[in-house]
Amino acid sequence: MSQVNTAPKPRRNVELILLLLALTVGIGANMLVGVDQQKAFDSDFWFQSSLLAVASLAFHGVLRFRAKYADPVILPLVVALNGLGLAMIHRLDPPGGDTGNNQLRWTLIAMAVAIAVIWFLKDHRVLRRFTFISLAASAVLLVLPLVPGISAGEILGARVWIRIGPMTFQPGEIAKITLAIFFAGYLSSNRDLILLAGRKVGPLQFPRFKDLGPMIAAWLVSIGVLVFQSDLGSSVLFFGLFIVMIYVATSRISWVVIGMALFLGGGLIASQVFSHVGLRIDGWLNAFTDEVYGRQYGGSFQIVEGLFGMANGGLVGTGLGQGRPDLVPFANSDMIIASLGEELGLIGLFAVVLMYLLLFTRGFRAALGTRDAFGKLLACGLSFAVALQCFVVIGGVTRLIPLTGLTTPFLAAGGSSLLANWIIVGLLLMISHTARGPVDTTPLPPSAGPESTGIDTPTEAVKHA
Repeated sequence: MSQVNTAPKPRRNVELILLLLALTVGIGANMLVGVDQQKAFDSDFWFQSSLLAVASLAFHGVLRFRAKYADPVILPLVVALNGLGLAMIHRLDPPGGDTGNNQLRWTLIAMAVAIAVIWFLKDHRVLRRFTFISLAASAVLLVLPLVPGISAGEILGARVWIRIGPMTFQPGEIAKITLAIFFAGYLSSNRDLILLAGRKVGPLQFPRFKDLGPMIAAWLVSIGVLVFQSDLGSSVLFFGLFIVMIYVATSRISWVVIGMALFLGGGLIASQVFSHVGLRIDGWLNAFTDEVYGRQYGGSFQIVEGLFGMANGGLVGTGLGQGRPDLVPFANSDMIIASLGEELGLIGLFAVVLMYLLLFTRGFRAALGTRDAFGKLLACGLSFAVALQCFVVIGGVTRLIPLTGLTTPFLAAGGSSLLANWIIVGLLLMISHTARGPVDTTPLPPSAGPESTGIDTPTEAVKHA
């Protein structure tokens, strides 16, 4: 009887075809913008398109050599989203503006850093050695915007930027990666301790009070970001990241119940104590009242104009370059979803959301496929961080939830966000390479710790218990 060949397939040729389609989407959108501005196929268009294409194909080439079993869909999806964002930012640039070129520079830098992650990080399990170093790095990154001398001060009501020469950078974007590494390392090593029986209330099994330490610490960190940096969006992101990762690690809904109680309690107190939080909630609930609409700080002008713009786009949109998204404040950053909704319409906006959904599911698929607990938690955490960021942004723009000021991954103008999200892509590709490739039972060096083999066995679970 003949044996069936079950060897994994690299699928790099599939990725190349999808990548060419993704480049067609991004470069084609930029071409349409140029046609509207009567600058189609000029030297800038060819220069920008060539740089994006060369960088994307170079990334693909590195995957062929370093991670040939990586997911073939993730890179094309991100390139398509990044290309659309570049086209829309270029379209919104005023005459003589440089935001589009600056975004392209950050795209090339971010892709180069992601390539470096793939080239030098041969095994994602190595990151487990840096569990507590990642915690310390997260603390430093979150404190940097408050340090005199490098702090950029308060910008648009938030203190989340540092100044490096002529440019500003948001360290909190990198902190979400280091926090995910810490949570994955800590929870994969201490899962059995967290699962020890506590008090049972009805169908819910609650943990012991002393095991609530990490939860309380994460809650305090998110509240600290809200208090000292006035950054509601990052506060929601950090706390949501921990809640999801601890739920994935323990499968206990009680953690979600406790987390939601802490989140709602903290949000209620913050809305009463901190004026900027109260104004955002008021602007969400009473957006169409004259007083709130015309308020200079914390008003709803931005939200309402974004809704009117998307309504103007209708089903198929006004066409790239044919709308007036520039009437909305921060149309190329906080409100780029509204800009795309106006010029691409509901159908185009659904296509963008579908690309995000595909990106999340491929990240979660990598988490399901990898065979070590650390990799599962890290892939889940990173994928959820991007998913939550998209939900918070799109929910705020469509007035489903209060507007928070987070940026839309890969689309919105902002170098620090672009850099952080491309690093996430690099890590997800490495984890998916391990998940889709041949089973590797080779242990890491002893310095990686007692659970560094990557395969969780019943013996290890009994030993921890």
